[in-house]
Amino acid sequence: MPQLAQLAQLAQLDVGDVVATAEYHLTRDSLVRYAGASGDFNPIHYRDDVAVSVGLPGVLAHGMLTMGLAVQCVVAWAGDPARVIDYQVRFTRPVLVDAETGADISVSAKLGALDAETNTARIDLTVTFGEATVLGKAQIRIALSELLS
Repeated sequence: MPQLAQLAQLAQLDVGDVVATAEYHLTRDSLVRYAGASGDFNPIHYRDDVAVSVGLPGVLAHGMLTMGLAVQCVVAWAGDPARVIDYQVRFTRPVLVDAETGADISVSAKLGALDAETNTARIDLTVTFGEATVLGKAQIRIALSELLS
C-alpha cells in the first residue's frame, strides 16, 4: 500500500521533474561478485592483462551490472519493482574500474512523459561515468495506476 506522501508526490508530477538520483561506487570486488551472481566470467571484467590484450584500456564493468544499478533509484522511487513495465538502454561507453580507486557511476532519473490513457510514466535516465554518458536512450516505463487509484 503506497504512503500518502508518495501519492501526493505522484499526483504533482510534471514532465521534466527529476524523480530520483543516485551515486554508485564500483570496485574490482563488485565485479567479481557480479560475475559470480550472473555467471559472466569473461576475464575483461577482472584481469587487466586480458582486457589490454584485446584492445581495451583496462578492466570494464559488466554492462548489465551498470544497467541494473541505474534502474535501482527509480525502483526505490516507484516503491515496487513490479511497477517497472519496460526498461531499455543502449550501451554507449564502457565503465573502467581502476584496481585501486574503482569507478563512480552517477544516475539522474527525469520524468520524460506521462500517459494518462495507460496511466504510465516514462522515466529517462542519464547515467554517467566521469564526464561521459555510459547508457544511451535509457528509458523505463512505470505503471502509476496502483499509486494513483
